[in-house]
Amino acid sequence: MKARITATAQKLLNLYRQEHVIIGGWAAINPIFVAEATEDVIKELREMPTGKMLVQHIENLKSGKTPMNSIEPELVPYGGMMGQSGLTDIRLVAKDLSELQSAINAFTPDQSGLNMISELPLVRRFGEEWQNAIRDALGQYPDIQAKWDVVIKTYRAYQLWDSASQIVNEPIDERTRAEIQADMPEYETYLPMFGDAGNELLTRLRTFISSVKSDENA
Repeated sequence: MKARITATAQKLLNLYRQEHVIIGGWAAINPIFVAEATEDVIKELREMPTGKMLVQHIENLKSGKTPMNSIEPELVPYGGMMGQSGLTDIRLVAKDLSELQSAINAFTPDQSGLNMISELPLVRRFGEEWQNAIRDALGQYPDIQAKWDVVIKTYRAYQLWDSASQIVNEPIDERTRAEIQADMPEYETYLPMFGDAGNELLTRLRTFISSVKSDENA
């Protein structure tokens, strides 16, 4: 039971920290917070890094203080570069759009492609918010936006690769195993993109999940 509560809390915390790479943003994940944040989960969150901020956000959602498609600026994780309301007002000047479109057309779904994207002045300007900010700015250009989604998915795949590689090379505690369990659907989606090496890493993570389930049954 304890492991299940920890896994749920970690999943919610991961969603909170990774909102900037989730298509749909706060509108997509806020209902999950409200539905899954039981009293026990809230208690667990309070003990986690940045968990108290998420707890406050959930309380704001449940009370109606914060709309279900938003978050209070002071509760944005990592001190976001801009408020949520600012994202929908972004406009690209012709030079930015031209440079961005050229980069997206030349993008390859690998580390060198991501490095090229990260060097764009527009990407640097948005800091940690670059993925969703640029996606929102491309709202008037659905064809380019669809190609930008490939950039976002590639970035997330490499994040998960780095995370999984670190996990399997370090001692695993209960919280880390819970985090793996919460993130497993994403690992199963993205790691196969790396071929045999990704599938091998995924198998090792599944072994950890099996041990978590055995602990719960015990």
